[in-house]
Amino acid sequence: MKAIVHTKYGPPEVLALRDVENPRLSENEVLVKIHAASINFGDKALVKGEPFLVRLMGYGLLKPKHAIPGGDMAGRVEAVGRNVKQFQPGDEVFADIGGCGFGAFAEYVAVPEDVLVLKPANVTFEEAASVPQAAVVALQGLRDKGQIQPGQKVLINGASGGVGTFAVQIARAVGAEVTAVCSTKNLDLGSSIGADHVIDYTEEDFTKGTQSYDLIFDIVANRSVSDYMQVLTPQGNYVACAFNATSLFLGPFISKKGGKKASSLVHKPNRKDLVFMKALLESGQVVAVIDRCFPLSEVAEGMRWLENGRHHGKVVITMQKKS
Repeated sequence: MKAIVHTKYGPPEVLALRDVENPRLSENEVLVKIHAASINFGDKALVKGEPFLVRLMGYGLLKPKHAIPGGDMAGRVEAVGRNVKQFQPGDEVFADIGGCGFGAFAEYVAVPEDVLVLKPANVTFEEAASVPQAAVVALQGLRDKGQIQPGQKVLINGASGGVGTFAVQIARAVGAEVTAVCSTKNLDLGSSIGADHVIDYTEEDFTKGTQSYDLIFDIVANRSVSDYMQVLTPQGNYVACAFNATSLFLGPFISKKGGKKASSLVHKPNRKDLVFMKALLESGQVVAVIDRCFPLSEVAEGMRWLENGRHHGKVVITMQKKS
């Protein structure tokens, strides 16, 4: 099969399209023919091996532990191990396979059945592949860390990216009043996915405004935590999705008992949350926003496109050959 392989850390150029052996299927695994995958900032970090913390987290100190990167995927079941009960050949599935060895940037992958979820019938493989990590990050940040409630005023900083577009829609589905912060070119996008208010960060600094928020979900971490705290309500909650050392290490000290809180999200892939997102997709309350699709042979180009910061929504990889 064709797969994107990297044997050393570095820029996207270390990625190479190669012929590798098809995955071997164990008795508890499902073989999936991948139709689409998506690129996350976490994939970029694992390819580069930066920040160095990712190497210390078990992904390989001197070289990548997993040769084929890619966590998000959607595809069709090709075969199942003899102990598999939940799936059968032909089932359309999607998953975050980052917790079981990665391997989404390939034509096939073998994974445990308990990470897979049946793909909603009303979404394409490309749309499904864009969901697992970004949508679950948004869900866990808003629901678990942010304790979002109906009627709250919620601000999403970085609302036009992969996580941000899902966060806006999840917050609206809960019944919150949502303010989306994005660039001038993405203001219409923010409104189209349900934001009640949009702020152009090139024209306005929301941390210096008079409006206060019950919850700030920060995906870009481009200001100090103290700036965000100034526009929180007395019992407001600040949640950093992007790496923010202050909120990660000092959050418990910044947070006041019965008052404002600051914390960082540590994403935990799990099937239960993906099933929750499936229901929102099926109901139409959440839709995937896709910026561009790249063929498997151009994963490096897709990663560079993600790095340049000009994208909106998700960057998707398809298994179709470039014409």
